[in-house]
Amino acid sequence: MTYPTFESLQLENHHGVTTLWLNRPETRNAFNEFMIADLSAALDVLAKDEATRVVVVAGRGTAFCAGADLNWMKKMSGYGYDENLADASALAKMLHQLYSLPKPTVARVHGPAFAGGIGMVSVCDIAVASTEAHFKVSEVLIGLTPATISPYLLNAMGEREARRYFLTAEGFDAAEALRIGLLHQVVPPEQLDDAINTMTGHLLKGGPAALAVTKDLIDTVARSPLDQTMLAETAKVIAKIRTTDEGREGIRSFLEKRRPLWLQAK
Repeated sequence: MTYPTFESLQLENHHGVTTLWLNRPETRNAFNEFMIADLSAALDVLAKDEATRVVVVAGRGTAFCAGADLNWMKKMSGYGYDENLADASALAKMLHQLYSLPKPTVARVHGPAFAGGIGMVSVCDIAVASTEAHFKVSEVLIGLTPATISPYLLNAMGEREARRYFLTAEGFDAAEALRIGLLHQVVPPEQLDDAINTMTGHLLKGGPAALAVTKDLIDTVARSPLDQTMLAETAKVIAKIRTTDEGREGIRSFLEKRRPLWLQAK
């Protein structure tokens, strides 16, 4: 499909993988209200786009995303509570759109990923970074708090590590990000695109509907007690997907030792 044109983003699709480029390199891809609106609109498009099987979030220029734009911060400093609430709610909505997108998402991280930028990394299903990436939850340094990104960062790095990095605002490198669980893989800069391509190749092998259902399943199971309700609900999920066209085709193709139709169509 032909994607809309956005002022602060670019969308590029190649063989089922759509790269969502943050495209404000002159500001190191810093957020402002216009980029947030663009991201929200782009994610609406990608959620419905059948040509998009996997989404890669990446940054143009020298940074993944360096946090908030200085001019936007200056404007926010003059807002009252209601204006700040509307502004923060737009960011919270966009982050949740990316988190709940019914397609697998991969963060391609290089250079700085600070504040909202590290939040974007934690929102993606999978995060791959180059060794020169660096990170910081910097909000307390300017008297703020990482509120809208906190649910995703806590999920990614755990409460204990979050207490350290939220409160000290220390910067840390890709190796530390890998150790604490924020990243899944770290590679030299010249190998970053190959690593992304390998990861998206794995994701493209899965059935599109199965991947969407599995994302929901992970979210539900991770936050629910292991009780009879959980057992019943997980049984319903597998029973339902077995009766779908995709589920039936997947089983048939496995038994017949052939590629499923969603791969033949590539």
